[in-house]
Amino acid sequence: MKFSKATNYALHTMFFLAAATPDKHVGVLKLAERQEVSPTYLSKILTKLVKAGMIESASGANGGYRLKRNWEDISFLDIIHAIEGTASLFDCDFNHGPDCLIQKVMVSAEEEMEAYLSNQKMSELARNVPAPL
Repeated sequence: MKFSKATNYALHTMFFLAAATPDKHVGVLKLAERQEVSPTYLSKILTKLVKAGMIESASGANGGYRLKRNWEDISFLDIIHAIEGTASLFDCDFNHGPDCLIQKVMVSAEEEMEAYLSNQKMSELARNVPAPL
């Protein structure tokens, strides 16, 4: 199983915003430079995070992106869903119906992974950073 690079960048961007500057706007150029990624590519990811209600954007000289209120409740799963969507990782292509034993195992595994990721809060991870980034 593999998540997209966009998810990787989204998780790292959210971590940076939470650990370093939860209340301040950070420009896309700084965020992109920090991760060595194209600002254009990162802008597309940031747009998804804005649409998901996790961050907000502001234009102008002091503009950029920052976390929204209640950001402490954002989980890894929330970020992943904002980028990847909520479709199941496994889809049985056979017409076995809901009694497919393979499907049951895969769905159960995915539910356990989602439960774990939903309990992992970016704010908790950010609190464990010894010094500002």
